Amino acid sequence: QVQLVESGGGLVQPGGSLRLSCAASGRTFSSYGMAWFRQTPGKEREFVAAIRGSGTITYYADSVKGRFTISRDNAKNTVYLQTNSLKPEDTAVYYCAATSYISRSYYYANEYGYWGQGTQVTVSS
Repeated sequence: QVQLVESGGGLVQPGGSLRLSCAASGRTFSSYGMAWFRQTPGKEREFVAAIRGSGTITYYADSVKGRFTISRDNAKNTVYLQTNSLKPEDTAVYYCAATSYISRSYYYANEYGYWGQGTQVTVSS
């Protein structure tokens, strides 16, 4: 069982940055693949980024590649999403997710069995 708690969301101007954090419970954090998804009202949850347990392999959605960076600190049971050059279209609730195994379908929300409560990111001037 893994419990996830996100933090770090907020209001930021276009071009700004935010660092999202996701703290996980449990003693086997390093064995879990982790991901960030985002969702806006009326739309399906959208894949943003994922990272394997070792932290050496990462995946990104094309829409955030070059602007967002996912990382993890297994000693702190925490995964991060550094968001730079934010755009109004990045506005969403951002969710942290965990899976015991990252498959080739890592971009599907139903691949992940554990979810946090979400943190709101609003990009607006």
